Amino acid sequence: MDQPIIEASGLTRRFTGKKKTVEAVVDLSFSVGAGELVAFLGPNGAGKSTSLRMLTTLIPPTSGTATVVGHDILREPAGVRARIGYVGQLTSGSFAQRARDELVSQGAFYGMTRRAASARAEELIESLGMTGFATQTVQQLSGGQKRRLDIALGLVHAPPLLFLDEPSTGLDPQSRANLWDHILRLRADHGTTVFLTTHYLEEADRYAERVMVMDKGHVIADDTAAALKANLSGDLLSFGFSSAEEAHRAGGIVGEHTGRTVHRRGPEVIELTAPAGDSLLPSLVRALDAAGISVARASGIPPTLDDVFLALTGRTLREAGEGAPTEEAGAQPDPQLSGAIS
Repeated sequence: MDQPIIEASGLTRRFTGKKKTVEAVVDLSFSVGAGELVAFLGPNGAGKSTSLRMLTTLIPPTSGTATVVGHDILREPAGVRARIGYVGQLTSGSFAQRARDELVSQGAFYGMTRRAASARAEELIESLGMTGFATQTVQQLSGGQKRRLDIALGLVHAPPLLFLDEPSTGLDPQSRANLWDHILRLRADHGTTVFLTTHYLEEADRYAERVMVMDKGHVIADDTAAALKANLSGDLLSFGFSSAEEAHRAGGIVGEHTGRTVHRRGPEVIELTAPAGDSLLPSLVRALDAAGISVARASGIPPTLDDVFLALTGRTLREAGEGAPTEEAGAQPDPQLSGAIS
Protein backbone atom coordinates (compact mmCIF):
# COMPACT_ATOMS: atom_id res chain seq x y z
CA MET A 1 0.00 0.00 0.00
CA ASP A 2 2.92 2.32 0.83
CA GLN A 3 4.91 1.38 -2.26
CA PRO A 4 5.88 4.44 -4.37
CA ILE A 5 3.94 4.76 -7.62
CA ILE A 6 7.20 5.81 -9.32
CA GLU A 7 10.62 4.67 -8.15
CA ALA A 8 13.59 5.52 -10.36
CA SER A 9 17.14 4.41 -9.64
CA GLY A 10 20.13 5.69 -11.58
CA LEU A 11 18.25 6.37 -14.82
CA THR A 12 20.73 7.56 -17.43
CA ARG A 13 20.19 8.20 -21.12
CA ARG A 14 22.88 8.94 -23.69
CA PHE A 15 22.37 9.84 -27.34
CA THR A 16 25.07 9.55 -29.97
CA GLY A 17 25.20 11.55 -33.17
CA LYS A 18 27.85 13.13 -35.38
CA LYS A 19 30.56 11.25 -33.44
CA LYS A 20 29.44 12.97 -30.24
CA THR A 21 27.75 11.51 -27.19
CA VAL A 22 25.25 13.65 -25.28
CA GLU A 23 24.19 12.71 -21.76
CA ALA A 24 20.57 13.83 -21.77
CA VAL A 25 19.79 12.41 -18.31
CA VAL A 26 22.35 11.43 -15.69
CA ASP A 27 21.73 9.21 -12.65
CA LEU A 28 18.09 10.18 -12.12
CA SER A 29 16.94 8.71 -8.80
CA PHE A 30 13.71 9.66 -7.03
CA SER A 31 10.39 8.28 -5.83
CA VAL A 32 6.84 9.60 -6.05
CA GLY A 33 4.08 8.59 -3.67
CA ALA A 34 0.55 7.79 -4.77
CA GLY A 35 -1.59 10.90 -5.13
CA GLU A 36 1.28 13.41 -5.40
CA LEU A 37 1.28 16.24 -7.93
CA VAL A 38 4.91 16.76 -9.01
CA ALA A 39 6.11 19.54 -11.32
CA PHE A 40 9.31 18.83 -13.25
CA LEU A 41 10.95 22.13 -14.22
CA GLY A 42 13.93 23.11 -16.33
CA PRO A 43 14.87 24.76 -19.63
CA ASN A 44 14.65 23.15 -23.04
CA GLY A 45 17.36 20.53 -23.30
CA ALA A 46 17.53 19.91 -19.55
CA GLY A 47 16.41 16.27 -19.89
CA LYS A 48 12.79 16.51 -18.76
CA SER A 49 11.09 15.02 -21.81
CA THR A 50 13.73 12.29 -22.09
CA SER A 51 13.06 11.39 -18.45
CA LEU A 52 9.32 11.14 -19.12
CA ARG A 53 9.88 9.03 -22.22
CA MET A 54 11.96 6.57 -20.22
CA LEU A 55 9.42 6.37 -17.41
CA THR A 56 6.60 5.77 -19.92
CA THR A 57 8.62 3.04 -21.75
CA LEU A 58 8.85 4.96 -25.03
CA ILE A 59 12.64 4.74 -24.93
CA PRO A 60 14.85 2.49 -22.80
CA PRO A 61 17.44 3.94 -20.44
CA THR A 62 21.11 3.51 -21.25
CA SER A 63 21.50 2.39 -17.65
CA GLY A 64 19.47 2.32 -14.47
CA THR A 65 15.90 1.21 -13.98
CA ALA A 66 12.53 2.29 -12.66
CA THR A 67 9.30 0.80 -11.37
CA VAL A 68 6.11 2.56 -12.45
CA VAL A 69 2.73 1.59 -10.94
CA GLY A 70 4.31 -1.62 -9.68
CA HIS A 71 5.84 -2.67 -13.03
CA ASP A 72 9.44 -2.59 -14.21
CA ILE A 73 9.86 -0.31 -17.23
CA LEU A 74 12.26 -2.77 -18.94
CA ARG A 75 10.76 -6.15 -18.08
CA GLU A 76 7.06 -5.20 -18.03
CA PRO A 77 6.49 -2.26 -20.41
CA ALA A 78 2.97 -3.41 -21.32
CA GLY A 79 1.99 -3.44 -17.64
CA VAL A 80 3.27 0.12 -17.26
CA ARG A 81 1.42 1.36 -20.36
CA ALA A 82 -1.88 -0.16 -19.30
CA ARG A 83 -1.81 1.78 -16.04
CA ILE A 84 -0.63 5.22 -17.05
CA GLY A 85 -1.79 8.14 -19.14
CA TYR A 86 0.80 10.05 -21.16
CA VAL A 87 0.34 13.32 -22.97
CA GLY A 88 3.46 14.14 -24.97
CA GLN A 89 4.39 17.29 -26.86
CA LEU A 90 3.47 15.96 -30.30
CA THR A 91 -0.06 15.81 -31.71
CA SER A 92 -1.82 12.46 -31.28
CA GLY A 93 -4.68 10.95 -33.18
CA SER A 94 -5.51 9.98 -36.75
CA PHE A 95 -5.93 13.12 -38.82
CA ALA A 96 -8.88 11.68 -40.79
CA GLN A 97 -10.92 10.76 -37.68
CA ARG A 98 -13.34 13.06 -35.89
CA ALA A 99 -12.26 14.17 -32.44
CA ARG A 100 -15.18 12.45 -30.69
CA ASP A 101 -14.57 9.16 -32.57
CA GLU A 102 -10.89 9.32 -31.67
CA LEU A 103 -11.79 9.46 -27.98
CA VAL A 104 -14.20 6.52 -28.29
CA SER A 105 -11.57 4.49 -30.13
CA GLN A 106 -9.05 5.26 -27.41
CA GLY A 107 -11.49 4.00 -24.80
CA ALA A 108 -11.94 0.76 -26.76
CA PHE A 109 -8.16 0.38 -26.90
CA TYR A 110 -8.14 0.34 -23.10
CA GLY A 111 -10.90 -2.29 -22.96
CA MET A 112 -13.88 -0.04 -22.26
CA THR A 113 -17.26 -0.92 -23.69
CA ARG A 114 -18.52 1.36 -26.45
CA ARG A 115 -21.17 2.73 -24.12
CA ALA A 116 -18.65 3.51 -21.38
CA ALA A 117 -16.17 4.96 -23.88
CA SER A 118 -18.84 7.19 -25.40
CA ALA A 119 -19.94 8.44 -21.98
CA ARG A 120 -16.34 9.16 -21.01
CA ALA A 121 -15.76 10.96 -24.33
CA GLU A 122 -18.74 13.24 -23.73
CA GLU A 123 -17.54 14.00 -20.20
CA LEU A 124 -14.11 15.00 -21.47
CA ILE A 125 -15.52 16.98 -24.39
CA GLU A 126 -17.58 19.06 -21.99
CA SER A 127 -14.94 19.53 -19.27
CA LEU A 128 -12.17 20.48 -21.70
CA GLY A 129 -14.31 22.82 -23.79
CA MET A 130 -14.28 20.67 -26.95
CA THR A 131 -17.99 20.81 -27.81
CA GLY A 132 -17.50 23.23 -30.69
CA PHE A 133 -15.11 20.98 -32.59
CA ALA A 134 -15.94 17.45 -31.42
CA THR A 135 -17.35 16.51 -34.84
CA GLN A 136 -14.43 17.94 -36.83
CA THR A 137 -11.58 15.78 -38.06
CA VAL A 138 -8.21 16.09 -36.35
CA GLN A 139 -6.65 17.65 -39.44
CA GLN A 140 -9.23 20.47 -39.30
CA LEU A 141 -8.35 21.47 -35.74
CA SER A 142 -6.22 24.42 -34.69
CA GLY A 143 -3.09 23.89 -32.64
CA GLY A 144 -4.85 24.67 -29.36
CA GLN A 145 -7.76 22.38 -30.23
CA LYS A 146 -5.39 19.53 -31.07
CA ARG A 147 -3.70 20.06 -27.71
CA ARG A 148 -6.99 19.69 -25.88
CA LEU A 149 -7.69 16.50 -27.81
CA ASP A 150 -4.24 15.14 -26.88
CA ILE A 151 -4.99 15.77 -23.21
CA ALA A 152 -8.41 14.15 -23.46
CA LEU A 153 -6.87 11.05 -25.10
CA GLY A 154 -4.50 10.70 -22.15
CA LEU A 155 -7.37 10.97 -19.67
CA VAL A 156 -9.87 8.59 -21.30
CA HIS A 157 -9.19 5.61 -19.03
CA ALA A 158 -8.78 7.73 -15.84
CA PRO A 159 -5.35 6.23 -15.12
CA PRO A 160 -3.92 6.11 -11.57
CA LEU A 161 -0.79 7.87 -12.87
CA LEU A 162 -0.82 10.67 -15.43
CA PHE A 163 2.29 12.02 -17.18
CA LEU A 164 1.86 15.43 -18.81
CA ASP A 165 4.63 16.93 -20.94
CA GLU A 166 3.95 20.67 -21.31
CA PRO A 167 0.17 20.07 -21.20
CA SER A 168 -0.99 23.69 -21.33
CA THR A 169 1.36 24.95 -24.04
CA GLY A 170 -0.69 26.60 -26.78
CA LEU A 171 -3.89 26.77 -24.73
CA ASP A 172 -5.73 30.02 -24.08
CA PRO A 173 -6.18 31.06 -20.41
CA GLN A 174 -9.72 29.67 -20.20
CA SER A 175 -8.66 26.29 -21.61
CA ARG A 176 -5.71 26.19 -19.22
CA ALA A 177 -8.07 26.85 -16.31
CA ASN A 178 -10.45 24.10 -17.51
CA LEU A 179 -7.54 21.67 -17.84
CA TRP A 180 -6.35 22.32 -14.32
CA ASP A 181 -9.87 22.03 -12.98
CA HIS A 182 -10.12 18.56 -14.54
CA ILE A 183 -6.69 17.51 -13.22
CA LEU A 184 -7.57 18.63 -9.70
CA ARG A 185 -10.93 16.85 -9.84
CA LEU A 186 -9.18 13.67 -11.00
CA ARG A 187 -6.96 13.85 -7.95
CA ALA A 188 -9.82 14.62 -5.59
CA ASP A 189 -12.17 11.94 -6.94
CA HIS A 190 -9.72 9.16 -7.84
CA GLY A 191 -6.44 9.93 -6.08
CA THR A 192 -4.69 10.26 -9.44
CA THR A 193 -0.94 10.88 -9.29
CA VAL A 194 0.20 13.63 -11.68
CA PHE A 195 3.77 14.07 -12.92
CA LEU A 196 4.18 16.99 -15.32
CA THR A 197 6.62 19.29 -17.03
CA THR A 198 5.66 22.90 -17.63
CA HIS A 199 7.18 26.23 -18.58
CA TYR A 200 4.34 28.05 -16.81
CA LEU A 201 6.05 28.48 -13.45
CA GLU A 202 2.96 29.98 -11.87
CA GLU A 203 1.16 26.66 -12.52
CA ALA A 204 3.86 24.72 -10.68
CA ASP A 205 3.86 27.25 -7.85
CA ARG A 206 0.08 27.21 -7.45
CA TYR A 207 -0.80 23.55 -7.95
CA ALA A 208 2.23 21.30 -7.37
CA GLU A 209 2.90 19.89 -3.92
CA ARG A 210 6.45 19.16 -4.97
CA VAL A 211 8.84 20.73 -7.47
CA MET A 212 11.84 19.03 -9.06
CA VAL A 213 14.30 21.30 -10.92
CA MET A 214 16.46 19.79 -13.65
CA ASP A 215 19.42 21.38 -15.43
CA LYS A 216 21.89 19.79 -17.86
CA GLY A 217 20.60 16.29 -17.21
CA HIS A 218 20.78 16.47 -13.42
CA VAL A 219 18.12 17.10 -10.79
CA ILE A 220 19.46 20.05 -8.80
CA ALA A 221 16.55 20.63 -6.39
CA ASP A 222 13.58 18.66 -5.08
CA ASP A 223 11.21 20.14 -2.49
CA THR A 224 7.96 22.01 -2.09
CA ALA A 225 7.72 25.31 -3.97
CA ALA A 226 7.42 27.20 -0.68
CA ALA A 227 10.56 25.58 0.75
CA LEU A 228 12.58 26.15 -2.41
CA LYS A 229 11.63 29.81 -2.50
CA ALA A 230 12.30 30.33 1.20
CA ASN A 231 15.63 28.51 1.29
CA LEU A 232 17.17 29.34 -2.07
CA SER A 233 16.07 32.88 -2.81
CA GLY A 234 13.89 34.82 -0.37
CA ASP A 235 11.78 37.95 -0.59
CA LEU A 236 13.05 41.03 -2.40
CA LEU A 237 12.97 43.94 0.08
CA SER A 238 13.17 47.50 -1.21
CA PHE A 239 13.57 50.75 0.77
CA GLY A 240 13.35 54.28 -0.57
CA PHE A 241 14.71 57.42 1.13
CA SER A 242 14.60 61.17 0.63
CA SER A 243 18.32 61.51 -0.09
CA ALA A 244 21.31 59.53 -1.32
CA GLU A 245 23.07 60.15 1.99
CA GLU A 246 20.25 58.51 3.97
CA ALA A 247 20.19 55.57 1.52
CA HIS A 248 23.94 55.08 2.06
CA ARG A 249 23.59 55.13 5.85
CA ALA A 250 20.57 52.83 5.70
CA GLY A 251 22.47 50.33 3.59
CA GLY A 252 25.08 49.89 6.31
CA ILE A 253 22.48 49.48 9.05
CA VAL A 254 20.36 46.99 7.08
CA GLY A 255 23.44 44.98 6.10
CA GLU A 256 24.63 44.79 9.70
CA HIS A 257 21.14 43.95 10.97
CA THR A 258 20.58 41.10 8.47
CA GLY A 259 24.09 39.93 7.59
CA ARG A 260 23.10 40.03 3.93
CA THR A 261 24.41 41.96 0.92
CA VAL A 262 22.59 45.22 0.26
CA HIS A 263 22.49 46.70 -3.26
CA ARG A 264 21.89 50.27 -4.38
CA ARG A 265 19.17 50.70 -6.99
CA GLY A 266 19.54 54.31 -7.92
CA PRO A 267 20.82 57.01 -5.54
CA GLU A 268 17.93 56.83 -3.07
CA VAL A 269 16.89 53.14 -3.10
CA ILE A 270 18.44 50.06 -1.49
CA GLU A 271 17.45 46.41 -2.01
CA LEU A 272 18.29 43.03 -0.56
CA THR A 273 17.00 39.47 -0.75
CA ALA A 274 16.17 37.74 2.53
CA PRO A 275 14.15 34.71 3.64
CA ALA A 276 10.91 35.46 5.52
CA GLY A 277 11.08 39.03 4.29
CA ASP A 278 7.47 39.73 5.25
CA SER A 279 8.33 39.36 8.94
CA LEU A 280 11.75 41.02 8.58
CA LEU A 281 10.49 44.18 6.88
CA PRO A 282 8.80 45.80 9.94
CA SER A 283 11.85 45.22 12.17
CA LEU A 284 14.15 46.82 9.60
CA VAL A 285 11.90 49.87 9.35
CA ARG A 286 11.99 50.17 13.17
CA ALA A 287 15.80 49.81 13.22
CA LEU A 288 16.19 52.56 10.64
CA ASP A 289 13.75 54.80 12.51
CA ALA A 290 15.72 54.28 15.72
CA ALA A 291 18.84 55.42 13.87
CA GLY A 292 17.09 58.60 12.84
CA ILE A 293 16.57 57.55 9.22
CA SER A 294 13.10 58.11 7.84
CA VAL A 295 11.91 55.48 5.34
CA ALA A 296 9.96 57.12 2.53
CA ARG A 297 8.67 53.82 1.17
CA ALA A 298 9.23 50.10 1.73
CA SER A 299 8.03 46.98 -0.05
CA GLY A 300 8.51 43.23 -0.05
CA ILE A 301 8.05 41.08 -3.15
CA PRO A 302 7.73 37.30 -2.64
CA PRO A 303 10.13 35.17 -4.71
CA THR A 304 9.13 33.15 -7.76
CA LEU A 305 10.32 29.77 -8.95
CA ASP A 306 12.34 31.59 -11.59
CA ASP A 307 14.17 33.31 -8.73
CA VAL A 308 14.89 29.82 -7.37
CA PHE A 309 16.34 28.75 -10.71
CA LEU A 310 18.43 31.93 -10.79
CA ALA A 311 19.77 31.19 -7.30
CA LEU A 312 20.63 27.61 -8.28
CA THR A 313 22.18 28.21 -11.69
CA GLY A 314 23.04 31.90 -11.97
CA ARG A 315 20.51 32.45 -14.75
CA THR A 316 16.74 32.60 -15.07
CA LEU A 317 14.74 29.77 -16.57
CA ARG A 318 13.89 31.99 -19.54
CA GLU A 319 17.57 32.79 -20.16
CA ALA A 320 18.51 29.14 -19.80
CA GLY A 321 15.92 28.12 -22.39
CA GLU A 322 16.84 30.69 -25.04
CA GLY A 323 18.45 28.98 -27.98
CA ALA A 324 18.74 25.71 -26.11
CA PRO A 325 18.70 22.61 -28.30
CA THR A 326 16.06 19.97 -27.88
CA GLU A 327 17.23 17.05 -25.80
CA GLU A 328 17.68 14.75 -28.75
CA ALA A 329 18.53 17.22 -31.50
CA GLY A 330 20.91 15.68 -33.97
CA ALA A 331 21.16 12.51 -31.97
CA GLN A 332 20.63 8.94 -33.04
CA PRO A 333 18.99 7.11 -30.14
CA ASP A 334 19.15 3.44 -29.54
CA PRO A 335 16.23 1.52 -31.11
CA GLN A 336 13.04 2.67 -29.41
CA LEU A 337 10.60 0.36 -27.77
CA SER A 338 7.71 -0.48 -30.06
CA GLY A 339 4.26 0.94 -29.53
CA ALA A 340 2.93 4.33 -28.54
CA ILE A 341 0.92 5.86 -25.79
CA SER A 342 -1.74 8.48 -26.44
